[in-house]
Amino acid sequence: MPLHRTALTLSTLAALALASPLAQAAAPAACTPGQPIHDSGYVNIGGIEQWISIDGADCAKPALLLVHGGPGNPLSVYQNDPYSTWTKDYVVVHWDQRAAGLTWSRNAPSEDTPLTLAQMRDDGLALSRHLLQRLGKRKLVLLGSSWGSILGGHMAAKGPELYCAWMPVAQVVNETGNMRASRDIILARARAAGDQETVARIEALGTPPWTNPRNFGILRRAIRKYEALVTEPAPAAWLALKAERSTSKALADYEAAEDYSYIQFVGIKGDGIAAGVDMPTQAASFRMPVYMVHGDQDLLATKEIAQRYFDGLSAPKKQLVIVPRAGHDPNIPYIDAQARLLAQGLSGRCE
Repeated sequence: MPLHRTALTLSTLAALALASPLAQAAAPAACTPGQPIHDSGYVNIGGIEQWISIDGADCAKPALLLVHGGPGNPLSVYQNDPYSTWTKDYVVVHWDQRAAGLTWSRNAPSEDTPLTLAQMRDDGLALSRHLLQRLGKRKLVLLGSSWGSILGGHMAAKGPELYCAWMPVAQVVNETGNMRASRDIILARARAAGDQETVARIEALGTPPWTNPRNFGILRRAIRKYEALVTEPAPAAWLALKAERSTSKALADYEAAEDYSYIQFVGIKGDGIAAGVDMPTQAASFRMPVYMVHGDQDLLATKEIAQRYFDGLSAPKKQLVIVPRAGHDPNIPYIDAQARLLAQGLSGRCE
């Protein structure tokens, strides 16, 4: 789902890429245990140059690949993203997916170029293989939130040899099922609050599936409004952009990428990527531990639907944590719950 859809925007500066060790290196440099790593640049993945950044205090720590939400909402734009403190315990990799962030800025597709889940899954698998070689690891930890829970789930199911653990966060399961449940909850809460404006707006959308691409955005705004009443807010510092991603060109690029990715996801007539997603039939068997984390107050992807999907998963080990006062987007309790669950579950398995 378009998870981190905000007024923020981004792009790339060519000079930044040209100065990058990743962009220049013909062969991956060694990641030496005991030494820190801070590296960023373009890597040829899926026939195009895709932007990644790697940060960790110690190369001996497990490597964690973050699969961002959206599509089109990379966390790499933020100076202090929710996972920025994890670099003490992990080598954290941010990936600007195809048609997002700095990858968009180098390879902006035409409006009629399709974005597909299979293509992005294969991008993720190719990137994972690159990272294993680059970092000298046997396997990666994989974490994906919202749209990232879809993409990451498909990656983990198809490439089990690459990952020692899969952590889906704010799991999206099925567009029609999630949207119907979400619409029902918002209507119930708006009616209970006497919020006739929201009731009228959501009732006018009709029952999903929808064919109007505006409908999801209307529902999403109502979700944010009602989640804010029952969740802890995220720290304002999380939304501070990096200086190089704050220029007018950068902001314009971010907006263009987000708009493109949004339409590709929902479709002009409800026929986008989301319409083909059904996680129980596509990604329900995993050959690594699965640690799912979900917000108790997630009104976009309800905990009941996530629970049913989790119950049907096949995995050597699985655990679900429901986080109180957390919604669909990250806040401190949400991030802290993920950190605790991973620390308990990995216990030296992923070095």
